[in-house]
Amino acid sequence: MQAFAPHTLEEALEVKAAHHEAVPVAGGTDLMVELNFGRAHPTSLLDLSHVEELVGWERENGSIFVGAGTSFAQIARELRSFEALAEAALTVGSPQIRNRATIGGNLATASPAGDGIPPLAAYDAEVVLAAAGGGRRIVPWDHFLRGPKHPALEHDELIAGVRWHVVDGPGAFAKVGPRGANVIAVAAVCVQLDQESRGVRVALGSVGPRVLRAPAAELYAADAIAWDDPDAELPEDAVRGFGMLAASAATPIDDVRGSADYRRHAVAALARRLLVKTLEERRARC
Repeated sequence: MQAFAPHTLEEALEVKAAHHEAVPVAGGTDLMVELNFGRAHPTSLLDLSHVEELVGWERENGSIFVGAGTSFAQIARELRSFEALAEAALTVGSPQIRNRATIGGNLATASPAGDGIPPLAAYDAEVVLAAAGGGRRIVPWDHFLRGPKHPALEHDELIAGVRWHVVDGPGAFAKVGPRGANVIAVAAVCVQLDQESRGVRVALGSVGPRVLRAPAAELYAADAIAWDDPDAELPEDAVRGFGMLAASAATPIDDVRGSADYRRHAVAALARRLLVKTLEERRARC
């Protein structure tokens, strides 16, 4: 196996342009599992762990850009104001895994169980792709994630990072699994309030071939919330209706981790809980 270890993004892109078959690796938390179990046999690897340009985040004109090589540990530490993403980052594996796993790796794997993806879907994030010679391409999250292990990447492209417009409102993320930590989600939900547009965004993980949005639940909640009165309680039947609509957006299957019926039940319960949580946080901020 041939290995390349560039120290700049341009060097990495030049390697990728010349060696399309080179598989990018940064944290290696997904790829090494594939290698250890003999499910992947790459002829060459492109080690991105030394490319400092891919690490970190910055604000730019009302948006946030997070480099593809930024670890979930750093996200949890430094992006706490983005509650949903920070909460999701804290659910990624063990502390050791979070120190290695990167947001770019989550996107490249394109798994519906990727913990970092539902918040990005709720943020309407865009994936920034780079190619040699300064080429850049911006792809909306739902166009980029075509299915498990099928991101919309050209052979000569690498993920430079992910960008989203800052949303005015609290958000929350939760998932369920057979144990409390270091687990692949059986179902995951993200709820994000958007005070400026008086909208609610709902994203679902591990309950379909891709991370999904729940548009009917979003519209229902947006109509039910008293946006001008943060102290107003949302009626219990409205909370239940929201959960049912969120669950109806799921398209789960039965597998070794859980049945389709259980996944729908979990989505409804998580959606109800997170809607109430975000409304309580909105009330506390006012």
